Amino acid sequence: MSLQQILQPIGWQRPRGFSNGVMAKGRLVFTGGQIGWDSECCFASLDLADQVRQTLGNILAILAVAGAGPEHVVRLTWYITDKREYLARSKEIGVAYRAVMGNHYPAMAVVQVAELVEDAARVEIEATAVIPDAD
Repeated sequence: MSLQQILQPIGWQRPRGFSNGVMAKGRLVFTGGQIGWDSECCFASLDLADQVRQTLGNILAILAVAGAGPEHVVRLTWYITDKREYLARSKEIGVAYRAVMGNHYPAMAVVQVAELVEDAARVEIEATAVIPDAD
């Protein structure tokens, strides 16, 4: 098996922007929920796409400590505060996503929540990564 195997059932339409499933073997890395603030816990922007970019950057900074990068991410769970805004801004969010993650699309879920703990946060994302075992 290569680094990861995308699980795409035969006959299913291929999803856009995520994978239905991913299989990987190696060391697991889990991040806590990350939000769109910087290393000083300050929000540079209240814009959703900007916060997505910063949030994903925060995730990659954590993964880098473990020797992982975007190619190791197998799952992302997004918590958003406004579904309608998320859908209306999908193109800008996609640009922000690809700027940080490239064309790597792990399994994902997006859930609308009433609020996030930080009032200025528009999105919170958790990540799971798998770093391949050295053979």
